[in-house]
Amino acid sequence: MPAALSHDATTGTWLLTTPSTSYALRVDGQGVPRHVHWGGPLTLADVASLPPAGAGPRSSFDGRPATSEELTVDGADRYGPPALRVRFADGTRALTWQADGHEQPAPGTLLLHFRDPHYPLRTTLGYRVHPDTDVIERWTELTHTGIASDPDDTPGDDILALRADSATLSLPPREDYRLGHAVGQWAAETQLRRTSLPYGETVLTSRTGTTSHRAQPWTILDAGDATEEHGQVWSAALAWSGSWQITLQRAPDNQLSLNLGAGHDAVTVTLRPGETHTTPPVLLLHVAEGGFGALSRAWHRHLRAQVLPHPQETRPVLYNSWEATGFGVTLDNQRQLASLAAGLGVELFVMDDGWFGARRDDHAGLGDWTPYPGAFPDGLRPLADEVHRLGMAFGLWVEPEMVNPDSDLYRAHPDWVLHFPHRPRTELRHQLVLNFARPDVAAWAFDRLTRLVADNDVDYLKWDMNRPFSEAGWPDEPSGRGDRLWFDHVRGYHTLVDRLRAAHPRLRIEACSGGGGRVDPAVLARTDQVWISDNTDAADRLVIQHGYAQLYPVRTMAAWVTDVPNQQTGRSIPLRFRFHSAMSGVLGIGGDLTRWRPQELKEAEQLVAEYKTVRHLVQHGELFRLRPPGDLQSLTAVQYLAPDAAEAAVFAWLPQPRFGLAPAPLRLAGLPRDAHYRDLRSGRVHSGAALRERGLDLDLPHEDWASTVVHLVRI
Repeated sequence: MPAALSHDATTGTWLLTTPSTSYALRVDGQGVPRHVHWGGPLTLADVASLPPAGAGPRSSFDGRPATSEELTVDGADRYGPPALRVRFADGTRALTWQADGHEQPAPGTLLLHFRDPHYPLRTTLGYRVHPDTDVIERWTELTHTGIASDPDDTPGDDILALRADSATLSLPPREDYRLGHAVGQWAAETQLRRTSLPYGETVLTSRTGTTSHRAQPWTILDAGDATEEHGQVWSAALAWSGSWQITLQRAPDNQLSLNLGAGHDAVTVTLRPGETHTTPPVLLLHVAEGGFGALSRAWHRHLRAQVLPHPQETRPVLYNSWEATGFGVTLDNQRQLASLAAGLGVELFVMDDGWFGARRDDHAGLGDWTPYPGAFPDGLRPLADEVHRLGMAFGLWVEPEMVNPDSDLYRAHPDWVLHFPHRPRTELRHQLVLNFARPDVAAWAFDRLTRLVADNDVDYLKWDMNRPFSEAGWPDEPSGRGDRLWFDHVRGYHTLVDRLRAAHPRLRIEACSGGGGRVDPAVLARTDQVWISDNTDAADRLVIQHGYAQLYPVRTMAAWVTDVPNQQTGRSIPLRFRFHSAMSGVLGIGGDLTRWRPQELKEAEQLVAEYKTVRHLVQHGELFRLRPPGDLQSLTAVQYLAPDAAEAAVFAWLPQPRFGLAPAPLRLAGLPRDAHYRDLRSGRVHSGAALRERGLDLDLPHEDWASTVVHLVRI
């Protein structure tokens, strides 16, 4: 069924139809937008006959259910967590709905307008469906419709949004509910957790100014009975790269609602007459059957089709110089590493931190984006030319949103950083955060970066952001609303990346924030891959990659092979296992190649070549998680299947085999039962039915850190 919008004017019901799901709401007789249905496909007649969510008898002590409205507001008999709380100029906080028409400005887009009957506030609920995906987008616009009382636009006319979420989502009552989400910290990001959702309110949030290492702005919900292959699942993700908050409320009668929005609990939005605040979109997705695996594949399809800037491209094999040279970069050592990397089959060479200003360690130089003359007396162009001569693209590490106090930039512009008067400027990693909400800072950053790219023929930027906000103030903000920087810094970052890409269409960008500290659909819309963790330990990475790929496409998941003992964990893992771990994403190499033995370089060259034979499946195929990561004695396995099922690649890892106990055959997924596949390494032929029912014998070596890649081609 194609995506569509339909309306029953008699009941005020709207139906949003995607290829496999339906979403329905109703503007009732009092002008209140009421939720009706989010789930499997229904007709307009079906949903028009349904009662709104939360209907039925209720106690006067309970008030109206949070599930009953499309955006829960503060006021009347509403006692749940509000998605929209406003304070008008006279101190009134309650909001009243009054319907004010609708628009359909583009195919698949619906805008429902509401106004307060007394105060100058218009609220617009936005919805969008796509013809080729089941993801539905929702957002909210708040407009101050008043006229300033005097030419000075006095603050007395302001409307203050104490909370302005993008949407309230309502799920149908079930006997139980389970919450899936990603938690973590630096070097241990995206740790997937599934827990029974407690009754009452559960808040997931980031207060850091970025999406953060500790939590991801998405949720996965099921009735406690879904598996990787079976069951009904709901999910939502916020497309926002700053602080955020998700509030879930599970009522005693098992009704469940979610509020999702930008900003944490202390962030407000001030609206002056004529101003509009538009929230970031929430993306929502439901699968009626197929469980968590089907949900992930549906997310990946949507993000590839509707979000990623160049989804058809195949990401190159990358080399990054950080672990080899640290801050001690020179033209000579980078040339040497580039030559060795090219010999392995690397396609993109990236010089990391240490190439600019006074950057001999992390105490100085951030903000001074000109090459260090002691290392690059003729600038970066000789290195770029050499990298290009070797047949590779040339990339640089930058951290444009940060500044060291020991820098020429900070000495010239100390007012450009986030700060409060009469308070210390807290340094983390010896650096401060530049205020990208300021137009002059954004203009400076664009000028420096566009010249850096153009003057040095740069193909690729690794864009880092290595610390959260602190003292998030803007004392000299012209309108006196310094708190707006929580939103405007993020918008400034988005706009800068957009401008840079428009000015340099060949430029590709990697998102990084101390690893995976800033990942969300808005970042994926502007970048080509993500550095998901500074932890490159091959075993830990299997866990981190497992959580990341619950929502985000593998094509965006950068993974490196680095030296042992590993810098984060101290663990020593064989080169083959390290490669196989990284090859299940976008392969990169980050070791000191000058210290690799000849046999290691030869093995690496062979493994890079092997990756290139299957990377079209890894980066563009359908992901099936056959065995999730467990303890070190458990088999982990994933499968990538071509869209036409003509090929498959299977990756398997067994860190510590149990003595005398070989793993059971690995049952594959998604293969046509009547098809036959040849294993290109062994030459064996298997039927799709046998691979799904009996499974594949992996022929893993009987040793610690065993791993393999199996490439199957349909015959």
